[in-house]
Amino acid sequence: MNRSLVISLFVATVAIHSTSAHAARMYRYNDANGQMVISNTVPQDASTRGYDILNDSGRVIETVPPAPTAEELAERAAAEQRQREAERQREADQKLLRRFSHPDDAVRAMHRKLQQLRGLSQLKRGNISSIVSQLDDEQAKAANMERSGQEVPAAVLKKIDRLQSQIRDIEQEITVQNAETMAVRKQFEQDIQRLEQVTDKERTLPLTPPETAQDGNG
Repeated sequence: MNRSLVISLFVATVAIHSTSAHAARMYRYNDANGQMVISNTVPQDASTRGYDILNDSGRVIETVPPAPTAEELAERAAAEQRQREAERQREADQKLLRRFSHPDDAVRAMHRKLQQLRGLSQLKRGNISSIVSQLDDEQAKAANMERSGQEVPAAVLKKIDRLQSQIRDIEQEITVQNAETMAVRKQFEQDIQRLEQVTDKERTLPLTPPETAQDGNG
């Protein structure tokens, strides 16, 4: 027999069996009234309620579950969100534990950082005091000239404006730095509280350094 003829007959036989198997497949589902129906097709509305696929012997070969309801989809989305948040928290905890092994370690780090920020703030306030002294001198000079009937030189007026601008700029820097200090302290306090939870250890150090508590500048 011709080889090509044999192949053609084989392909045709497989196709016939495949078609027959597909034709023999039936579906079992419940209609809108809850009555069981066996058919060779599944209506769209019934497919959302789930159905069974039967072979030619009437045995279930596959079960298609019902489509999830809106409530189930919402709960699934919420569960996935909780899982993502739990994973982010786990990663954050691991990162935190790499930095600090005990809540007191974080307290000490917070004290050092806040002391550094206070030092910068004090330095800026010292700069303001120096500029204010220069400004007072220039304004006094200008006032004396005006009282004596002299015209105040443009250079003096320009210097007064520049000194006033410098003071405003530094005051703005201090305001921004104060906000940063508050944010840093808040973050450290959150980290300390979390460390107490994940390590099951309580801090023994005060959140406010003793020297700050005494001078009232904390």
